[in-house]
Amino acid sequence: MTQPTAEHVGHLLRDARGEKGWTQGQLASELGTSQSAIARMEQGKQNLSLRMIERLESIFGRTIVKVGKRQMTHLRVEGGRTLSGSVDVNSSKNAGVALLCASLINRGTTTLRRLARIEEVNRIVEVLTSIGVECTWLNGNDLRIRRPKTLDLASMDVEAARRTRSVIMLLGPLLDEAASYQLPYAGGCDLGTRTVEPHMQALRQFGLSVEAKSGFYSVQAPPADGDHRTFVLTERGDTVTENAIMAAAHRSGTTVIRNASPNYMVQDLCFYLQGLGVVIDGIGTTTLKITGRPAIDVDIEYFPSEDPIEAMSLITAGIVTNSEVTICRVPIEFMEIELATLEQMGQQLDISGEYFARNRRTRLVDVTTKPSRLRAPEDKIHPMPFPGLNIDNLPFFAVIAGNAEGQTMIHDWVYENRAIYLTELNKLGAQVQLLDPHRIYVNGPTKWRGAEVGCPPALRPAACLLLAMLAARGTSELRNIYVIERGYEDLAERLNTIGAKIEYFQD
Repeated sequence: MTQPTAEHVGHLLRDARGEKGWTQGQLASELGTSQSAIARMEQGKQNLSLRMIERLESIFGRTIVKVGKRQMTHLRVEGGRTLSGSVDVNSSKNAGVALLCASLINRGTTTLRRLARIEEVNRIVEVLTSIGVECTWLNGNDLRIRRPKTLDLASMDVEAARRTRSVIMLLGPLLDEAASYQLPYAGGCDLGTRTVEPHMQALRQFGLSVEAKSGFYSVQAPPADGDHRTFVLTERGDTVTENAIMAAAHRSGTTVIRNASPNYMVQDLCFYLQGLGVVIDGIGTTTLKITGRPAIDVDIEYFPSEDPIEAMSLITAGIVTNSEVTICRVPIEFMEIELATLEQMGQQLDISGEYFARNRRTRLVDVTTKPSRLRAPEDKIHPMPFPGLNIDNLPFFAVIAGNAEGQTMIHDWVYENRAIYLTELNKLGAQVQLLDPHRIYVNGPTKWRGAEVGCPPALRPAACLLLAMLAARGTSELRNIYVIERGYEDLAERLNTIGAKIEYFQD
């Protein structure tokens, strides 16, 4: 099938908007973008991602364009531009995934407001829909979820489940949904691998029995009990903690979880469950006390809080382009170490007074980056569990250190080999020296230059390449951006609203 031109799509978009009787400003509000971005779309001056087309079709309730077999999508970046203006932080990807899984605990209607419409969320929605859950998008980014009395677990979309590691987080909410069932597992994970075994250790505390058989988790549900239980997580993982919380939430009795993660997505999950009537003490600490409810039937509306990783991404865009940009709705509780580290490097930041997120619990600020002369920090930069520097924010310091005078060591002790992907910044003029699979030296300052680079398979290093391209003189191309679309909603479009010049294209 011949791919439609941007001009053709623009005409169709303008017609659809006209039929609805909306102004460009009204459509921009629905999409969470600027009126000028809508104007560029309608004039055919901006290629649209497949996900953006899907969002527009959801808003208008009609087909905008028929798309054939999915082609790889790439980005073309005209770098060296100074950015200005303000941009909002979207809701948390990781919180959204956890809340989708937790909605299965509720027999009533869950409405998640301003949910990030990213590929990871889309895969979980496909899985839920396949087992009989009614998932309806409302007004662009609001999702209404209604589960049937009995889930059809045998009809689960195996392909969608295998495309997301988050499927493991269904074990907690499905704890005793059926006497036995199978759950696909993704990426060839074995029960003995580091990423999976901690989940099993936690869920065995509730009596769950899981075996790996031919690419599936074979699950035997535990018998009902009203026991009180206390256990320690041997690994303070975010998703492990969430799985244990969801299991405890619909189990009679009181569960005490020690060495629990108090990170942002865990707190969002707890706030949602409190809205369902689950009693949870210790939110924000490493000891949680949960008194579950075995039968939950509540109609609830919940707003996931803003994403600190996206906030760091946008702040990095302002820093590497030496620009004055305001990042609005930054969840300060989960960014304090990052911002303090930046200030130690000489970065000037204006930070507003605090206000509450829409969930009325998470504290937000607005952060304005100022043109600054950066210097390498005295000590290495490394992540720690919350309230330390977030492991997912660590890669952005490789780009920022590229703008700093001197040598910066970055120690990514958590992930195997992720540091290797950051050496791709060298194609854009950086001086990144790989010491071992976990450590790099970044020598600055960098004279960034345009280049064509393929997206690595890791989300944050891929985003780092895009941000470095904003600073690079000339034109750059970032090839096959699916990994970025898994974790960011319309990142390129929103960077364009503050002065970037990024275009989508396909071969």
